[in-house]
This record gives sequence, C-alpha cells and structure tokens, in this order.
Amino acid sequence: METKKTVFDQLEGQDVMRYTLINDQKTRVSVLSYGGTWQEFVVNEDGVERPLIWGLDNMADYQRVGYCLCQSIGRVAGRIGGAHFKIDNQDYDVEMNEQTHSLHGGDHGFNTLNFEGQFSQDMDSVSVTLTKHIEATDDQYPGNLDVAIKFTLDNQNQVSIAFTGDTDAATLFNPTNHVYWNTTDDRDSLAQQWLQITSAAHLEFDQEKVPTGKKVAVKGTAYDFNEKQPVETALAQLKAESNGIEFDDAYEVTPSEDQPIAMVGDTDGKRRVKLYSDRNSLIVFTANPFDPAKEDAHQYNALATEAQTLPDAINHPDFGDIVLRPGQPATHTIRYQYERLN
Repeated sequence: METKKTVFDQLEGQDVMRYTLINDQKTRVSVLSYGGTWQEFVVNEDGVERPLIWGLDNMADYQRVGYCLCQSIGRVAGRIGGAHFKIDNQDYDVEMNEQTHSLHGGDHGFNTLNFEGQFSQDMDSVSVTLTKHIEATDDQYPGNLDVAIKFTLDNQNQVSIAFTGDTDAATLFNPTNHVYWNTTDDRDSLAQQWLQITSAAHLEFDQEKVPTGKKVAVKGTAYDFNEKQPVETALAQLKAESNGIEFDDAYEVTPSEDQPIAMVGDTDGKRRVKLYSDRNSLIVFTANPFDPAKEDAHQYNALATEAQTLPDAINHPDFGDIVLRPGQPATHTIRYQYERLN
C-alpha cells in the first residue's frame, strides 16, 4: 500500500494539498485539503483505470463549477428551514444562504475550509485524516467544534469516510460527503447508470425543498428504487407522472453495517458500488455540473448520493437526533464498496 502527498493547487495564497491512497490492487483515492474534497476514486480493471466519481484538475474549475462537487459538507448537510432552530429551548439563527433557509452549513461550511491532513496505515488499509478547529464565530453555529474527517481505503476496494465532531457547547452535527457518481464506460450521461435504494418513503418538500415533515410512500412511483432502476428510465417516469425534471430527494433508509442502504452500477453489468451508512437518510440528486446548457436541458451525467440523518432533523423530532453535546464526541461513517462484476 502507498500514500502520496503533493501540492494540488493554490487558493487565496494557501496551498491546497492532495493526499493520495493506493492499495495493492492499484485502486486510487485522492482527497484535497480544501473542502475535504474526494477528488478521485479510480479502480484498476485489467490494467485500465476506471474513474467512478467526478473530479476536477484545478481549484479554478472547482470554484467555477460549484455544486459542492464531492466536497465534505457540515456542520449540517441539507437545508435548515428558516435558518433557525432550538437546542434546549434556546433559539439560534445561522446563515440564510439560500432563499429563506440555510443550505449545507451556510457560506462558511466545511466545504469552504482548508484542512490539515495526516496519513496513517495498517496491514490492510491506508488513511488520511483531515482536521480543523472551527470557532462558533466562524460559521454562526453554537459551540466551538473540532472536526476530523478520515478517508480510508482498504485492500478489498472499500472506501470509508468517518466524520468525528467534538464540541464545547451543544451544537448540530450532521455531515456528509456530496459525492457525484458515474460508474459507466462512456460517462457522457446517466443512460447506462442504475440506482437501487432500500427505502419505503421519501420526504415531501415545500417550494424551497425544505421538508414539510410528511413522509411519502415510494411504492409503484418514479421514486421507487427498491429494485435497481436505470436512472434515465426513472426520470422518464417522473416526467410522465408529475412533469418532474430531476431527482433532488431525501429517502428514509435503515442504518446498517452489513446491509447496503443503496447501490449504484452500470447497466452493462461490469461494476457496482454498495453504500453503507449508520444514519437514516440518503439524498439523491441528478445533475450535470459541467455543462450549463445540458443541465438546463435536464441532460444529466452525474448522480449525487449524500448519506446523512434526514434533513432539517432539528426541526422535526421524528427525523433523528443531530445535537452534538460537550463531552460526547460523535462519529458518523459512510462506506462505499466497489465490486467488479465481470
């Protein structure tokens, strides 16, 4: 196993470092210090390098493209309605950075930070841990937060991302990685990309895509991915059912260490990736981050999956507990298992 540390680029006078993990099968994972960005997940298929996620070659492109492309998101992934919440009957307001709500931790979230990185290794895996101390005044959330984001690649071609938070005052902690997949050969569209999600319900959203609190059954609808479904087939069904143009939806899932909450793969049957999570939601988003004309025409080539606790959980008691308390550090882990099928 191998690790490499290089200067990827510069941004605002700071070096952006790239930390690369390579296993014995020559699978390669690269992570950028800026934004905790998962820049590469490349597997070796009979001597051919096969990228599974979307990454860019310089910081100017990351800044131009946006879309939180494969970045780490926090303190809170998703939307907080009204950019307002209560902890222990005390009111808090955070940055209202999209319409009348807060999205992905506001304008000073994890994806805007340059982290420090440190490698570690054992007999069967290599890791890089990104760390940062965040003051309450930095992002308007209560509590000073110490965060660690550990990316690990093992010899079974599994990638795990573990987010650990420790605070000195009660705060919110619901991070994720905003990874964008395309596991197909040509990668030009989602025509050969399939998705499977083990879920009975997705959330109803208001016009700002903030959860209303209602859970809607997926069975028999375009939102039903309980059996693997080509993404473009589901998009066509969504168009026919409701004139919908994209998936940007939150599914309720059952956390599990040994049963995947979802899978992605190619319709040619060459490869798949199983997703595991210790939390109860998966956000799915279809996009084309790189071509505005195709995005506007709803011609997508990227499928985002964001494993987290159900969005806006702090304002919906039955969605899950995302309060992080002093003396009780918490770790949330997402795992991605690549499998070669033929």
